[in-house]
Parts: sequence; C-alpha cells; structure tokens
Amino acid sequence: MTVSTQPLSSQSPEQVAAFLQAQRTAYDELRARGLKLDLTRGKPSTAQLDLADGLLALPHGTTDAAGVDTRNYGGLQGIRELREMFAELLWVEPEQVVAGGNSSLVLMREVLTDLWLKGAVDGERPWGQEEKVTFICPVPGYDRHFTLLSWFGIDTVTVPMNEDGPDPDAVAEIAASDPSVKGMWVVPTYANPTGSVASQEVAERLASMTTAAPDFKILWDNAYAFHHLTEDEAKSADVLSLASAAGHPHRPIMFASTSKITYAGAGVAFMAASVENVGWYLDHLGQGAIGPDKVNQLRHAQFFGSAQGVRDHMARHREIIAPKFAAVDRVLTERLGGLGVASWTRPTGGYFISLDVLDGTASRTIELARDAGVALTPAGSAFPHKDDPYDRNIRIAPTYPDLADVSAAMEAVATCVLLAAAEKLASA
Repeated sequence: MTVSTQPLSSQSPEQVAAFLQAQRTAYDELRARGLKLDLTRGKPSTAQLDLADGLLALPHGTTDAAGVDTRNYGGLQGIRELREMFAELLWVEPEQVVAGGNSSLVLMREVLTDLWLKGAVDGERPWGQEEKVTFICPVPGYDRHFTLLSWFGIDTVTVPMNEDGPDPDAVAEIAASDPSVKGMWVVPTYANPTGSVASQEVAERLASMTTAAPDFKILWDNAYAFHHLTEDEAKSADVLSLASAAGHPHRPIMFASTSKITYAGAGVAFMAASVENVGWYLDHLGQGAIGPDKVNQLRHAQFFGSAQGVRDHMARHREIIAPKFAAVDRVLTERLGGLGVASWTRPTGGYFISLDVLDGTASRTIELARDAGVALTPAGSAFPHKDDPYDRNIRIAPTYPDLADVSAAMEAVATCVLLAAAEKLASA
C-alpha cells in the first residue's frame, strides 16, 4: 500500500479551508469537461479480445484427440486435451478437472446448488436442511461471491484479506467454533480487488485446519491465476494436494476460466477438485445436461496448443494492460501522495486496484465522480451486503478503457478523493 507521510489532517483550519476552496474550483472545472468514462467492471478491452480472434477460424476438423466427434452429445467432463492443458496450469491432474461452458460463476452456482439440495460427498445431509449456513468471506472481496450467498440466504462473517491471503488465525477460529460455518471463499491469486496472493503457508493452514463442520468447503476461485502484470509470475498455492495430505481431500473446490483470456462471452470454465468431488458434480450435472460445447473446447485446445501457449498468450495481455495499471499508480502517487487521504494497492497481477480513501468518504467520492461523468463501482461492493463498515474502499478497474481514458479517469477520481476528504476535514 502507498501510505502518506504528511497528512492533510495535520494542517491548520485555515489551510484546510483554503485547500477545500481550491478543490471545489478544480471539481467545477472537472464537471465542465463533460467526461463520460467507466471504471466499474473488470472487463477485457477490445484490444485484448482481438488477441483471440484466431478462434474464429477454428476448429480444424471436429474430432478431439480421442477421435470423438465434438459436434455430438456426451463428454460431460469436457474434452481431455483441454483438461490436460489446464490441469498443468492449475497444478492438478486431468482426472480432477471438469471443462464446462463459458462461465466459472455458473459452475460456482451449480456447486452451491448441489450442496444445498443434495449435500456434500463428506456431508451428513443437504445444506438446505441445516438450521443455518454461514460462509467466511475475506474482505475486501469479490462482489459476485457475496451476491450468490445472499441469493441462497447464506449468512456471512468477514475476515481480513491480507497481502498473503485470508487471515488464517481468524478463519481457523471461526471455522472451529461453529458447525453452521460450512465454507469460505478465496480468490487465491491476484485477489479481487486487492491483488493479494495467498501464500503456500496460508493455503496449508486453510487446508489442514480443524473445522466444526465435517463438510466444510473452500471455494477456491482462481479466476486470475494467469493474469500477470510483471515477468515475476506468482504461482498459485497447490491447495488440492495440501488438503489431501492433511486428510481433507474433499475440502477445496477450485474454479477458473478463460473468460479474461480469450472471449469473455465464449470461453471455457473449469472446476478442479478431488476425483470423488468431480464424480459428485458430474452425477448431479448429468440430471440436466448431456454435454458442454465441445466444439468450443476443441477450438480453444487448438488455439493454445499447449499450456505454454496459454502462458505466451497471457504475456500479450500483459503488454496491453500493464501500462494502464502503471498509469493508475502514477496519477494516484502524483495527486494524492503525501496528503494522508488515501492508500492503494500495487498489484503484480489480476484486474483491479483497491483504493482506500479517508474513512467515511468513499460514498461521497463515488457520488462526486458520477456527477463529473466517471462511473465507479458502488461503495461497499467489496463487502457482503455492500456494507463497508468504514466507508473507505473503492475498487478501480482499469482494463477496459484505453490508456488515455484511464489516465483521464484517474485524474478525475483523484480530484474527487481530495474534495471529499477536504469536505470531511473542514467539517470536523
């Protein structure tokens, strides 16, 4: 995090008043520009999507490596050559991987639905028959995870998301003390929105800890595992092996996808888990599905060619988006550094930057930005029920706009941060 050294709060009331007036003038000038910029969602840019246009000429032929016609029914687990490719990337075995449709979020919902209606491989009864179900949520975290829990009526309890992953002491204490605590979310590599990377040590703690619920699940959403911003590429912790070694082989269920690798709306999603969990999932899936889009899976397998092909493709993504992250950091440093009104992450991968502003000013900052033509993710989005107890966190998503627009948007955001902070300090 970038931390200020000369806080605005240490200035005299007269200095703060003068600063406030200057920021009001700057904001009026900003509004007069008539901007229309959007930093709300972590979407790939058009240039990134263009990198995968080779998919449109594929596949060559229609049979997979096993000689199966991919145009036909069947193959519920997905074609083997693509599962082998991503098994290598995710540090698991092909038998532990399911290749599905285009959305890992759909896989997560299906897994939660199966747990709710049918119960886990290692459970005594369906979760829906429990008096209460609670999930541990590291925060700041991914809003879509919290939306799913809310939809199921699952209660939430939060723990801090540190630079090396979820606070393992806090997680272990909660999981061991209450049998209604059935699971937790983890975005282990370049977490949304902080960019944190769960260490092997933290993953081992989570995989081996004692839990009051025997069917406790770690939903390990490895959405950004390959989305590096530097050549120093973080390696995801091998949670499946760690859990198996600890005697809890069915605890983690991993998710990943090509949604931000090829086409966001026409990629391939993956689930990885113990062989027993894979069988459990496929058995339930088979009650309402006959097979995924194997033609699309085949074109992806041919497009990449190998696991190294995926890595090479992601290096081209890095060339496009890394300058945008650098622009965010440059503007925030130049405009906010040393004033004590904000801190922010400098991720080495992923799709987001987590900006913490002066307590009690995130909502105001976002309101000011909206009125000036810059859309930001709503305040509190990185917390369950959108409840940021300090009203300080703002998620910045710089990937979709072009580089010039990212810089312009962040200049605007900086002005709004300063005005909101000055208003608060002047009224204190």
